[in-house]
Parts: sequence; structure tokens; C-alpha cells
Amino acid sequence: MSICKPYDDVAWAISTQIWEDWPELLRTDGEIYNDIGVFLSEEFSDLEWASFGFLNTGGFNTRFKMNFTNNCGAIIRFPLPGAVMFPEEKIRNEVSIMQFLLEKSPIPVPSIFRWGETKESPSDLGPFIIMNYIHHKRSMGDLLEMPGRQGGQPPVLDPDLKLARLEALYGQLANIVLSLSTLSFSRIGSLGKNDHSMWEVLHRPLSYSMNEIVQLGTLPRSKLPINTYDNASSYFEALADLHISHLRSQRNEADIEADVEANVLADDIRRKFVARFLFRKLVRDKDQRKEWIFHNDGPFPIWCDDFRPENVLVDEAETVTAVVDWEFTYTAPVEFAHSPPWWLLLKKPEDWSKGLDDWCTEYEKALQTFLEAMRKCEDEATQERRLVEGQRLSSRMRHSWQSGDFWIMYAARNNFAFDAIYWKKIDQRFFGPTAYEGDNICDVWRQRLHLLEPGEKELMEEYVNLKLKERYTFRLAWDPDEYTVGWIKRMKEIKKKEEEGKEEGGGS
Repeated sequence: MSICKPYDDVAWAISTQIWEDWPELLRTDGEIYNDIGVFLSEEFSDLEWASFGFLNTGGFNTRFKMNFTNNCGAIIRFPLPGAVMFPEEKIRNEVSIMQFLLEKSPIPVPSIFRWGETKESPSDLGPFIIMNYIHHKRSMGDLLEMPGRQGGQPPVLDPDLKLARLEALYGQLANIVLSLSTLSFSRIGSLGKNDHSMWEVLHRPLSYSMNEIVQLGTLPRSKLPINTYDNASSYFEALADLHISHLRSQRNEADIEADVEANVLADDIRRKFVARFLFRKLVRDKDQRKEWIFHNDGPFPIWCDDFRPENVLVDEAETVTAVVDWEFTYTAPVEFAHSPPWWLLLKKPEDWSKGLDDWCTEYEKALQTFLEAMRKCEDEATQERRLVEGQRLSSRMRHSWQSGDFWIMYAARNNFAFDAIYWKKIDQRFFGPTAYEGDNICDVWRQRLHLLEPGEKELMEEYVNLKLKERYTFRLAWDPDEYTVGWIKRMKEIKKKEEEGKEEGGGS
């Protein structure tokens, strides 16, 4: 059990405050609000608009909607400063994948009317996308989750759903997952159109976790990978290196209780570094790698880090009308697609209140239903010649779960979940049993020191000493993007003017 919190509290607080204040500013500042409305109406100058207003704010975007007299609607969407660390890159990648899916896939995706950079946006709000509004009743997540969830609580699968209904809902999700897996490229990265207007992997794979560890893990943006990859092993090694860089940069000092002894803290840090060095070892070792990388040279399918039931919209008949929020989508190792979805229970394993073992027990029940739904989708697609036998996922997903490959993929993609996963689900499979009692795995790392590569012990001690020295340094080394920095400054200026106006009004 770690004695440090996974997120940096100060970075979390700043991000959360921006996340709350910025949409409120856009809704209440008359000049900005009107500028958005005029901008959107001019885009559809041939239509008569009936209403305009704020729609909602999600995890990464805030949205405004305009309704037209012909019963159609349009949305303009801006990335949230403080939540999105690479806004221009995020928008570019998302537009590309949506346009690609509209051209090449049966997956229903909103049409894009226009998108642009900050300099083109109303009131310089930031990069934007204007898309058609998809009429819907609710999301697939609403249909799957347990009723009665309070605001701020994460959803969880309703245990009382009838099996036939659950399989039917899973079946629609399985169809989307299956469709994505059939779209592939020869490199790992984000899509764009080349000089010949052909789709190609042109940019690095900007992932959910890359954004998160800059936002909440205080990793400098310059430390992130910048390459595309022509094989899976090189990408997995880049992810393993990123885990190490993240731990080195993570500012834990403000998250540690004052009475934690230095030697206890030092061992906690060592345990984390040992886990990350060993994870990189099983990526680098060709023999160990053969146990879980089966398609090193691709082809590499489309993968969306943020795909989940909440982003799948359905109508009154509970039929999918659109899949939205395609940020952090890129081509990825085949093994990602061969791993069953984490979201079958709606809640992540590291967030499960009853612990990882209980999550696994409940997940396995849901997985059997999902795999049966997937198998039926595969049968239908094969009969209709939309799928060949070699593209089936159900058997591969079953193997991924049973072999433990699922956990390698999950740990590779989720930096903040790594410590909850590695020692319990990965270590003993590759490096053999260890002598510890019950769940007391805190000292297992000592039994693995002999496995470290030359120089890693010295490097680990160097990092430990640095982090111990930094323990009482409370300066936040946050590296937000220019977009976020600019909006922090603008919001301060706006707030200052508002306060000055109130003072003048009170004195008159």
C-alpha cells in the first residue's frame, strides 16, 4: 500500500478550480456569450436559429448548442483549460479520427462543419470544433449503471440488470469495439492526411495518460514521447520509460503525512522504482516479450483510450445514435484491442472500494456475458462478410484475461493505476513466487533487487535521495500549456475588474 496519494493535490486543486470557473465565465460574461452565439449563427447563415445556450461541460470540453427552426442543431465545443494540456494537438487529432471514421467506418459519428485554432475562435476562447447535434435520449452508461448515483460519484454496473438485457446492451458496444479493431495502419500514432490526401499515421500517439501525468503528475511536457512507432515493443518500451519519468517528476511531498519516517518513505519510493524497472525489463527481454506480444510488427488498429459506455448515445429505442468524444484516439498495439474492455463494470479496478480481488470476481461475471455478446456480433459480421475469421476478438479477449495479458495492457496505459496493479497481477507471472505473508507485499521489492540491470540500483538511490530532499519543498512544478496559463491570467483580470466594478457601484 502506497503512503503517497497518486495525484498531486495542488495540481488537482488548480485544475479543478479552472474546470469550475471557466465554463461559468463563458456562461455569464455577456460579451463572450454573445460572441459565441454570433460566431455559431454566422457559420449557418442560411438557417434561421431558434435558440442558443450553454449545453454542458464534460471531463475535457465545454459545449454550447444552437437550435434551428428546421429542428436541427449544432454544437460548438472548446477544450477545458486546466484539463487539456495539449489543446491544439488534441483538437487536430480528434478531428482527423472523426473524419476518418465518417469515411471508413459504419460507426455513427457527428459530422464536423468546421474546426479551428485559438486565433480563429470567438473571443480567442481556444481551438474549437463545430459539429451537428445528434438527437438522443441518454447514454449507454445511463442504461447500464446502478440507479440512484449521487453527483460526483463514479458510475457502477447495475447488478440487477437482467442477463438478456445486459447482453443486448453489451452487444451494441461490442459491435463498435469490433468495428474499430478492423481499421488498422502500419505504424503506431495519430492519424492525419498526407500530401496526397491519403490517411496516414503522421503524429505521435497522444494518449489519455500522457495528458493526465502532465496535468496531475507534474511531468514536464518536454519529457513526453514525440515519435511514431513501427513495432509494438518499441512503443511498450516508451510507455515503460514514461512510467519511470513520471515517478521521478511526481511531486509527492505535499501528499505525505508529516509523521512518516524518512526510511519508510524511502522504501516506498524504492518499491515503486523497482516495479517500474522490472516492468521495463519484461518489455525489453525478447523471451519474456514473446509471452504477451504476438503481433510486434502490426498492423496496428484504431484504439480510443476514452471509449466507454458514457460516450455512446442512444435513442428512445435504446439503439446507438452516435459515439462521441474521440480525443486520445490513435493506432495502437494489437494487444490493446485483444484485451477485454475495462469498462464492463463502468468503474476502474483501482477505484473499486472492495479491492482488486473483488473487482476481478465481479468483472469475470460481466466478462462472460460480454464475450458471448461479442461472439454473436462476430458470427453476424462473418456471415455478412464484414469480418474474416482471423479478425475475431472474443477468443483473444478470453485468452488475454486468463493469461494475465489484460493487466500488462492496463498497467502500460494507466500511469496512476500502475502501483495498484504491478505487484499483485504482473510480477510473479514473470519473475516467480516470492515469500510474503497474506497481502503484505510491501517488502517484496527487496527480493527483486538482484534482477535489476547494471546501474539501475545506483540510479534508484539517486532518485530516492532527490525525492527525500524535495519532501519539504512545496513549490508546485506544474507545466501547463500556454492555453491554460493564458486563461488563468485572463480569469484573474476579469475577476479583478468585476470586483472593482462592485466596489464602484457600492460607493455610488
